[in-house]
Amino acid sequence: MAVWERLRQELDRAGRTAADAVDEGRLRLDLYRARQTADRFAQKLGYAVHHARSAGGDVAAEEYVSLSQDLRAAEAEVARYETLVAQATKRRQGGNVPATKPSSSAPPTESAPPSEPPIP
Repeated sequence: MAVWERLRQELDRAGRTAADAVDEGRLRLDLYRARQTADRFAQKLGYAVHHARSAGGDVAAEEYVSLSQDLRAAEAEVARYETLVAQATKRRQGGNVPATKPSSSAPPTESAPPSEPPIP
């Protein structure tokens, strides 16, 4: 029976390794999407500044605050995913890092208001 037990252990280990790789891939995809969202917010802020300056003025304070808060929240989400990907990579490579799940699998969208950004 030792052979069957050993086979079961190896199959369990292979299954965990495959699951870890899938989880890391999912995190990398979420990181990519979060970076795209941050880029869109940065573009919106840049366009608003450009259009306001082209018109000879400055961006309205409310608009600037709103756009910059969106960008800060998106950058915080990117940083969070970068940390999770680094932990998953370390865990997959044999490090002893506890698994943590992201609080939300979807990055912030432009239509949903971002959560309160961290105070720098």
